[in-house]
This record gives sequence, structure tokens and C-alpha cells, in this order.
Amino acid sequence: MKTGSSLSQRPLTIGVTGGIGCGKTAVTDYFASKGITIVDADIAARVVVEAGKPALVEIEQRYGSDILISGSLDRKKLRTIIFDDANEREWLEKLLHPLIREQIIHELNNAESIYAVLVSPLILETNQHELVDRVLVVDVPEKVQIERTMARDNMTEEQTRQIINSQIQREQRVAKADDVVDNTGSLEQLHHSLEKLHQCYLSLT
Repeated sequence: MKTGSSLSQRPLTIGVTGGIGCGKTAVTDYFASKGITIVDADIAARVVVEAGKPALVEIEQRYGSDILISGSLDRKKLRTIIFDDANEREWLEKLLHPLIREQIIHELNNAESIYAVLVSPLILETNQHELVDRVLVVDVPEKVQIERTMARDNMTEEQTRQIINSQIQREQRVAKADDVVDNTGSLEQLHHSLEKLHQCYLSLT
């Protein structure tokens, strides 16, 4: 799926994605234990809005100093704004998505493992799919997503459903995948499935 000469020197890249609460971290932790470089789009998104970065200045100009806590972005407040207003969400995405993409490319180009993993909830919703060679979807039923997210993030069911509904539908995500791993079982079962995928990815390098 990858395009662009700026990516030509990097290793085979696997895109790991899935809805909120699907267990993407458990998957990438396993690949990391095998020595695979993990590039996390959520971390890249934090880097581009660090104190002093141009994007944070623009966000403050739009929403005022109340959007900051001790000079850093109040993510909870910003999340509330963009989920309540589609126009604000669109403005923020136009600002941040190109910057996040640049950061991801920089990290992928510096990956030193035999293959690399890009983990992002937005691989299939954005042009991030252009940065990967294969897409691995971590899949669980919506009921499991809700239970895990509420327990992990101390969120209400309504808030959790709002996030799920803002993401690509489960059926669409699975249909677009090259590989799918079911994460409804035990960690041992997950690792067993991931070891097979790891060997498959090694064979492709």
C-alpha cells in the first residue's frame, strides 16, 4: 500500500489498527518483544502538539488559554470540543494529520528492525494506509470494546459508544484487512496467533 519516494528505504511495514478497546497495545507489545520497531501514531500525535510546537500555538489561538494546563494541551477538554462539533473536529484534523504523517514517516525511516509496525486507530480512515505494506486488524465484538474501554479509561458507556461510532465500522475495517487477529480470548491465545503472523511477516522481508 505504501507510496512515495520518501518511504523507499524503510523496512516492510505492518499497519496495526482496530477500534478503541480492541487491544492494539497487547498486539504491539508482543511484536516489540520480538525486537520489532513500533511506531505509534498516538505518540506522534502528542509530539506534534508539545509545548512550543507551532500546532499547539494554533490550537491555543483558536480556543484560548483555557485549552492549556501548565502550558500543555488539555486533551480531555479538546476531545470534548471536537466530539461536540464536527466543524471543529474537521479543523483540528486538517491541522494535525499532515504533521502526524510527517512524524510517522520520520520514525519509520529510522526503523532498524527487519520489519516495522505502525500502530494507529486511523490507518484505514486516513491516508496513513499509504505508509504500510499490510494491514493487521485487531478485532473484538463491540460489547467487548465497550466493557474494556469503560474499565480502562473510566469512561461512561455513552462516551465510549460516541467514540466507536466516530470510527470506521467494524465490518468495513475487517473487510479492508490483509490479516485479522481475534483478541476476545486469553493473552496466551493472542500470542499464539501473533507468533504465526510474526513468522509470516519475517518470510515477506
